[in-house]
Amino acid sequence: MEERWGGAATRNTGDAEAGRGRAGAEGGDRAAARRTQAEQRESRVGAGLSELERWLADQIGQGIAQARQTGPADWDDLARRLVDAQAPGVAGAVTRLSRVLGAEDWPGLLLGEYALLHLLAVAYRRAAALPEPLRQTVRARVGFSVTRESVLATPAVPDHWDVVGCRDEEQDRLVARRVWLAGRTTGRLAMVLSFAPAGQPLESFPPPGTTIDADLAFYPGASPLRALVAERRGLVDAGPPPGTKVSQVPALIAEVLAADPWTDSWPLVLDGAVPCPDGLADDEGNALPLHPSAGVPWRLLAVSGGRPVTVAAEWTPRGLLPLTAWNEDGGVVRL
Repeated sequence: MEERWGGAATRNTGDAEAGRGRAGAEGGDRAAARRTQAEQRESRVGAGLSELERWLADQIGQGIAQARQTGPADWDDLARRLVDAQAPGVAGAVTRLSRVLGAEDWPGLLLGEYALLHLLAVAYRRAAALPEPLRQTVRARVGFSVTRESVLATPAVPDHWDVVGCRDEEQDRLVARRVWLAGRTTGRLAMVLSFAPAGQPLESFPPPGTTIDADLAFYPGASPLRALVAERRGLVDAGPPPGTKVSQVPALIAEVLAADPWTDSWPLVLDGAVPCPDGLADDEGNALPLHPSAGVPWRLLAVSGGRPVTVAAEWTPRGLLPLTAWNEDGGVVRL
């Protein structure tokens, strides 16, 4: 009996060790397969961006006057090839080139977009020489995703976060919602991004004018802005958010662009801003233009009555898009 039980125990131990060996081998195989897939993608992306560089050189060599006639079709074809090369971020940027054609100064705008695409292709090719935050930014702009789990695993930033603005935009049968936040203590700015199919409800979030006690985890990058709410504890009664002076904005945006030259949107909270028909000014004569699509900000002009107010706006290279205003009494108006 002892011999039989001893033999069975030996066999069971051997079976368990064999099972662990097979599991380890399978795990190693999966890891090797993932490395191979990653290397293949890097190779495809590199080839796609090399093609982009050649294409850009051809566009500059031929002159951009023909862009109004052949540009949209050429851009769509190039974007499809970049999707095939697994560079969806660059493909989206190429698709959006058609937006500049309606602008009065479209030649200069188009050249600027071409320059940024060229800079991104070169940065990806030289990624090994870049500081890690900038390398992460380049990869994100190209279209490499970061998992939600890895973002939430990073140290979160606790603060009382003012919800300063919200904007919904439909793109490719999806509705994207950007919620802009400003930290009371840290002074950090954040964007919480959510998506839903057109016609479906988006993730709920406290409206502009409220303040939440929460921890935010930021996506990696040279100018970290996009974030996830790691923990939300509740609402806080805090009043209008502190703001930046109009005169300080050029230096602030210069700093953002120096870190991430592909930034095309950044939240601002302006203190003591006086709305004008085509911009926001201060009492020292400094002014910031509005985006052409903003039109005359009649609602903002009515809220201010010609007096300084606190205004949250989205900065873009073509001007500001007003989001929210706080009047003298602390009342909140979504613009």
